[in-house]
Amino acid sequence: MSNPDPEPDRTPGLEPGGGVQPGDTPPDSGSTTLGLSHHEPDQHRSVPVIAIVLSVVLAVLVAALLVSLAVGWLRF
Repeated sequence: MSNPDPEPDRTPGLEPGGGVQPGDTPPDSGSTTLGLSHHEPDQHRSVPVIAIVLSVVLAVLVAALLVSLAVGWLRF
Protein backbone atom coordinates (compact mmCIF):
# COMPACT_ATOMS: atom_id res chain seq x y z
CA MET A 1 0.00 0.00 0.00
CA SER A 2 1.46 3.36 -0.97
CA ASN A 3 1.43 6.55 1.06
CA PRO A 4 -1.41 8.84 -0.15
CA ASP A 5 0.38 12.02 1.01
CA PRO A 6 2.41 14.02 -1.55
CA GLU A 7 6.18 13.56 -1.60
CA PRO A 8 7.74 16.57 0.22
CA ASP A 9 10.86 16.44 -1.96
CA ARG A 10 8.85 16.73 -5.18
CA THR A 11 6.13 19.16 -4.00
CA PRO A 12 6.70 22.75 -5.16
CA GLY A 13 6.24 25.61 -2.67
CA LEU A 14 7.23 23.71 0.48
CA GLU A 15 9.81 25.21 2.78
CA PRO A 16 12.32 23.06 4.68
CA GLY A 17 10.42 21.19 7.38
CA GLY A 18 7.23 20.95 5.31
CA GLY A 19 5.81 24.47 5.85
CA VAL A 20 4.43 26.76 3.16
CA GLN A 21 4.87 30.45 2.42
CA PRO A 22 2.31 32.78 4.07
CA GLY A 23 -0.76 32.99 1.84
CA ASP A 24 0.16 29.81 -0.05
CA THR A 25 -2.11 26.78 -0.01
CA PRO A 26 -0.59 23.58 1.34
CA PRO A 27 -0.80 20.49 -0.89
CA ASP A 28 -3.78 18.22 -0.42
CA SER A 29 -3.42 14.60 0.65
CA GLY A 30 -4.38 11.88 -1.75
CA SER A 31 -7.64 10.04 -1.30
CA THR A 32 -7.41 6.58 0.21
CA THR A 33 -10.90 5.67 -1.01
CA LEU A 34 -10.55 6.89 -4.60
CA GLY A 35 -12.06 4.27 -6.85
CA LEU A 36 -13.25 2.07 -3.98
CA SER A 37 -16.72 3.47 -3.47
CA HIS A 38 -19.74 2.14 -5.32
CA HIS A 39 -22.64 4.09 -6.75
CA GLU A 40 -25.27 4.71 -4.10
CA PRO A 41 -28.79 3.90 -5.22
CA ASP A 42 -31.16 6.80 -5.71
CA GLN A 43 -33.64 7.20 -2.91
CA HIS A 44 -37.26 6.83 -3.82
CA ARG A 45 -39.16 10.07 -3.57
CA SER A 46 -42.41 8.33 -2.63
CA VAL A 47 -41.27 7.37 0.89
CA PRO A 48 -40.90 10.96 2.20
CA VAL A 49 -44.10 12.02 0.41
CA ILE A 50 -46.07 9.17 1.99
CA ALA A 51 -44.67 10.04 5.43
CA ILE A 52 -45.67 13.70 5.03
CA VAL A 53 -49.16 12.80 3.81
CA LEU A 54 -49.71 10.37 6.69
CA SER A 55 -48.48 12.97 9.20
CA VAL A 56 -50.87 15.59 7.83
CA VAL A 57 -53.80 13.14 7.88
CA LEU A 58 -53.00 12.18 11.48
CA ALA A 59 -52.75 15.84 12.50
CA VAL A 60 -56.11 16.60 10.87
CA LEU A 61 -57.75 13.66 12.65
CA VAL A 62 -56.35 14.74 16.02
CA ALA A 63 -57.48 18.33 15.40
CA ALA A 64 -60.97 17.09 14.45
CA LEU A 65 -61.13 15.02 17.64
CA LEU A 66 -60.10 17.98 19.79
CA VAL A 67 -62.61 20.29 18.09
CA SER A 68 -65.42 17.77 18.47
CA LEU A 69 -64.56 17.35 22.17
CA ALA A 70 -64.51 21.12 22.66
CA VAL A 71 -67.86 21.63 20.93
CA GLY A 72 -69.46 18.78 22.82
CA TRP A 73 -70.17 16.38 20.00
CA LEU A 74 -68.18 13.66 21.76
CA ARG A 75 -68.22 12.84 25.45
CA PHE A 76 -65.89 10.44 27.20
